[in-house]
Amino acid sequence: MTNRSLVLIVEDEPKIAHLLEDYLRQSQYETHWIAEGDGVNNWCKSNNPDIVLLDLMLPGQDGLTVCRELRSHSQVPIIMVTARIDEIDRLLGLELGADDYICKPFSPREVVARVKALLRRAEMTKADPATASRGIVIDDEKFSATLDDQALDLTPVEFRLLALLASQPGRVFSRDQLMNKIYVDGRVVSDRTVDSHVKNLRQKIQDTVGSDDLIRSIYGIGYKLE
Repeated sequence: MTNRSLVLIVEDEPKIAHLLEDYLRQSQYETHWIAEGDGVNNWCKSNNPDIVLLDLMLPGQDGLTVCRELRSHSQVPIIMVTARIDEIDRLLGLELGADDYICKPFSPREVVARVKALLRRAEMTKADPATASRGIVIDDEKFSATLDDQALDLTPVEFRLLALLASQPGRVFSRDQLMNKIYVDGRVVSDRTVDSHVKNLRQKIQDTVGSDDLIRSIYGIGYKLE
């Protein structure tokens, strides 16, 4: 019997998979390797891994399809791993619910560090899964948000944005602070991208409760939750 976290590695290149296994085991993680996309979803349902390292280009189902299937029933942390660095792939992967994104070639030590960080964040979430503010209930464990008891249909980026603002009502968050939270892969995006996400979030709030005054713009600085 072991209490060590289980890392599922979904990777079709044996050398990369074995390298990741070696480094993760040295860091006291349990590992399991699957070389193709088919069957990943069912394996996860039966074995409940603590985190998934998911390659984008796979035989059978590709990584994006696997990610979409997993997110239909699970909030297991997912790090997408790929040799494709197209911005569309990055965005699509994260919008489907991936928690982090790393490109080949990579340092195995960096992957281990990312795994540790995501697992630590997941443990903190389990300790205090729900927070509430002005009729907003954020449940990180279930990846759900409600406003005045009505469910908000949010993308992962919008969810992280609302969760951060709701964590400290009245505090003004700069665009840089928001970007660091909602883009977990550390990529650089423009202020307009953050503004666009805020606009979409406001629209969904208005569509749900008929008001969009919950999130206030602070000129030249950022946003806060009233």
